[in-house]
Amino acid sequence: MWNDLSDYILKNYDKNSKIVEVGVGGFPRVALKLKEHHKMNIIMTDIKPSHEGVVKDDITDPNLKIYGGASLIYSIRPPEELQPYVVKVAEAVGSDVIIKPLSTEFLNTKKNMKLINYKKAVFYKMCKP
Repeated sequence: MWNDLSDYILKNYDKNSKIVEVGVGGFPRVALKLKEHHKMNIIMTDIKPSHEGVVKDDITDPNLKIYGGASLIYSIRPPEELQPYVVKVAEAVGSDVIIKPLSTEFLNTKKNMKLINYKKAVFYKMCKP
């Protein structure tokens, strides 16, 4: 499933894109797969960085400079209470957003996001206006 999400991003975003993962935690699998495509600028963020490759940021009080110019902001299994903040940041910087909630959770945003079924990956996406 994670390779399918990476594959979707690679097929739908330019190889020179800036892409930000919010709340990478200890699961950088998708971001690391994307980093294999050296022209993509992949930034991983978390409130408690798990290693030096992760930028410290609180999505509820974000440093918008980190996200500026991003084509895509995505988050894998973010807590429901953080999902609206991920969308808000994406709207503020004019990027697409993908949220992959836990399979047992509902999407917690009032925005109209499209459910995407891509191979074995299921997630929600909202394109920039």
